[in-house]
Amino acid sequence: MDFTVRQAGPGDIPHLCGLLSELFSLEADFTIDLEKQSRGLRLLVNDSSGSSIVLAAEKAGEVVGMCSVQKLISTSEGGPVGLLEDLVVRKDCRGKGIGRQLLAAAGDWCIQQNLLRLQLLKDKDNIAALKFYELNGWNNTNLVCMRRYPT
Repeated sequence: MDFTVRQAGPGDIPHLCGLLSELFSLEADFTIDLEKQSRGLRLLVNDSSGSSIVLAAEKAGEVVGMCSVQKLISTSEGGPVGLLEDLVVRKDCRGKGIGRQLLAAAGDWCIQQNLLRLQLLKDKDNIAALKFYELNGWNNTNLVCMRRYPT
């Protein structure tokens, strides 16, 4: 399967929203809201500070996969790290190396940005994703994600 991984642009946002809908349909913690997802993607895609990147996997002119990386400062690492989010490949294109190439491109960006570590949050019920990350060299930690909305 011929595909390329490139930096996403504003014109990709509708296709990226479709991919996020596919991802969020698998994750109990998230609700599909195309307006919110589009707004978040616009912020990432139009970020001129260099603190994030959205990557798109394209096959025959069609976006079939994506992921994003955002910079954070880690006190434990003593410097900047990357947070990988929203790695998703369209269902009919899975198992063809696209996810692996998106991870590689995200890793390359982290190296170019001198980031010290790449981390992600995973859905504990998405067994296929858990296996995918383990097969691609990711390690579990003892950390647990929690969230609270500001009031």
